[in-house]
Amino acid sequence: MTTPQRVPARGTHPASGCLPGRAETRELLSRVTYDLLVVGGGILGISTAWHAAQSGLRVALVDAGDFAGATSSASSKLLHGGLRYLQTGAVKLVAENHFERRALSREVAPHLANPLRFYLPVYKGGPHGAAKLGAGVFAYSALSAFGDGVGHVIGPAKARRDVPELRTDGLRAVAVYGDDQMNDARMALMTVRAAVAAGADVLNHAEVTGLRFTGGRVTGAELRDRADGTEFGVGARLVLNATGPWVDRLRRMEDPGADPSIRLSKGAHLVLRRTSPWRAALATPIDRYRITFALPWEDMLLLGTTDEEYEGDPGEVAVTEKDIAQILDEAAYSVRDRQLSRELITYSFAGLRVLPGGPGDTSKARRETVVTEGPGGMLSVAGGKWTTFRHIGRTVLNKLAVLPGRPLADGMEPVSRLPRKPPLPGMANPRAVEHRLLAGGESPGPRMAPDTARHLATHYGSLAFDIARMVREDPALGARVHPDAPEIWAQVVYARDQEWAHTADDVLRRRTTLTIRGLATDGIREKVTDLLDRRS
Repeated sequence: MTTPQRVPARGTHPASGCLPGRAETRELLSRVTYDLLVVGGGILGISTAWHAAQSGLRVALVDAGDFAGATSSASSKLLHGGLRYLQTGAVKLVAENHFERRALSREVAPHLANPLRFYLPVYKGGPHGAAKLGAGVFAYSALSAFGDGVGHVIGPAKARRDVPELRTDGLRAVAVYGDDQMNDARMALMTVRAAVAAGADVLNHAEVTGLRFTGGRVTGAELRDRADGTEFGVGARLVLNATGPWVDRLRRMEDPGADPSIRLSKGAHLVLRRTSPWRAALATPIDRYRITFALPWEDMLLLGTTDEEYEGDPGEVAVTEKDIAQILDEAAYSVRDRQLSRELITYSFAGLRVLPGGPGDTSKARRETVVTEGPGGMLSVAGGKWTTFRHIGRTVLNKLAVLPGRPLADGMEPVSRLPRKPPLPGMANPRAVEHRLLAGGESPGPRMAPDTARHLATHYGSLAFDIARMVREDPALGARVHPDAPEIWAQVVYARDQEWAHTADDVLRRRTTLTIRGLATDGIREKVTDLLDRRS
């Protein structure tokens, strides 16, 4: 493993100028009175900030941790219509989900969304029969206008050729359908970039310590920069609480007697090295409502998820031994034992789904968005699905326009006039980007390795050319961070200067895939930290 001996000075590489420093951003946030302050840098808050900035509002976005640092980077990595919703007759919902999924994968972010074929195995004694599932996947594909092909049923032998680790004992048939997959952290980060391009000011690792009030109305927030402890404040005409699992905590800063508005469901996942190629994903029914996934993702295998009510501190959610045993046991319904060895596990993570408050099994609860308004005028929003994050952003923006007193309506462009499918930064055909990177036109010297070119194309789109030009200016940045991963050191510098990375975890867990591959060694963390400390 090598590390660059020389790092370009801040602002010397050609990637559209470096971001302002934290002190400069804090000064700006303190000086300006914003139309909208969004507290919470998960995908819901990010999407709302993006749409609000597009509408002409002056927007600030802050988060106590990293952007997408909690729930939004702990999903099952799927963009999907919601096959299970067909059981409840929610046909319109599935069709709407498919519309959003297709928009993301084809027009908004084709560089970040990948089509994925799903196999739904039907075993003897399972909760569903082949005829029912065959009809279900046909209807599912019809609601997507057959854009992913026609849902159908195949035999065990054909399925086994595509998924060698498929367990065939008692396997009667396999239903086939299509959805999409993503790296959720990268999708969120590109949406932050889109919000900033539209005019939003953003700062991560900035914790709200209190709310500002004027005449009983919430008019901003007091914050503390977790990087150096600096305290500062942000004034705003309206504050939006989009803190996900912490939404009720911030609501109680506004109203100490506020009743709970949500409940939490914990979802755990495991990442494993693969023992053979996977040309399709498995979605195996566990019971009438639950499905366990085995997904080829980032050259690894992603297993999950659990679904159980969580009542602890959201900041302490973690994968337990019970979670690991449950995920492996449920995967064993359809995955052969050799792929489920604990020695293959490289990483595990858990996130919290935000569900409407009330009784009932969390696995049966609809993934709805909860919107409440407090006595001080703060709007709180939580919940929803990754697939529909653009729709949720538009919905919240519509809500802002009709609030009592219409505090923002005069300065807003109506949602109906906003671009329907604006692309995220880097939007390009990833295969074309990969081909150009491999052709060597972006950087002289040794050709870029195929896996690195593919990785850059599918995580940055056309922005990969900025990274390639950094390597042209400093060939040392073209070295791999770890010999077993496609990432190169230029991505670390790019994360620092262009993607708000402040800590080693920001880089290794969310800007790259080193952590999920089990390759974030102490030595690499030390070198990444050193590069981050070289900000000027």
